[in-house]
Amino acid sequence: MNHHKYILSIAGHDPSGGAGITSDIKTFEAHGLYGLSVCTAITIQHDNDFKHCIWVDTEIILAQIAILFERFPIDTVKIGLVASWQTLLRILEKLHVIQPSIKVVLDPICKASAGFDFHSEENQNTLDEILKHCYIITPNYNEIMSLYPNLDFEETLPYMKKFTNIYLKGGHRLDKKGWDELHQVNQQTYQIPPIAASIYEKHGSGCVLSSALASNISLGNDLPTACNKAKIYTEQFLNSHPSLLGVHHKNEII
Repeated sequence: MNHHKYILSIAGHDPSGGAGITSDIKTFEAHGLYGLSVCTAITIQHDNDFKHCIWVDTEIILAQIAILFERFPIDTVKIGLVASWQTLLRILEKLHVIQPSIKVVLDPICKASAGFDFHSEENQNTLDEILKHCYIITPNYNEIMSLYPNLDFEETLPYMKKFTNIYLKGGHRLDKKGWDELHQVNQQTYQIPPIAASIYEKHGSGCVLSSALASNISLGNDLPTACNKAKIYTEQFLNSHPSLLGVHHKNEII
């Protein structure tokens, strides 16, 4: 099976196929990669309604990870929905024990209702450790403000850049909507402007962006190039259909 290049998604299952591991696998396939998956949660949802989430036991998540690495060479992992900072850190530590050079793209899907305590000093220290284990994270403006609530926006980015690279999604920006930014450790900010004049909103668009970014990193692109290609792919996905569910086409921009 050495004719494939493998990439792994660790995320929740969305029955509608618009987000989570199903969406990630579609994105990986469109980039010519063979997608593997580890399920962290079973969700009861479709493209415009979320009912419930059943978390997969942490030991089962870790066992899924271990058996895949026994069989497949994996250099890049995308992580999405996880139950807590503590579970996420255990996943990251497991990955780095198995493959110390692993590159992790983290889409920080964090909801207070899911058990994330953003104001606890213990949890903030855990988040610092999590960022150290990631190659890049992909928050939007709302998410990045929730990660370190004791810091204002101007303080948060420099603080996080001490630990990891940041792809800051601009869909929620009021000043320059759709303008994304790459904040690299010890480097200047790299602007990623929108390409399309307008886009259709999509369920799972954040999952697609982070899995497209992971795909382009796995394919050997440097970080600015990978970010640009992920942006282009995501906008093509957003405009693939006017409904909340998009269509993945084979990526020609590799």
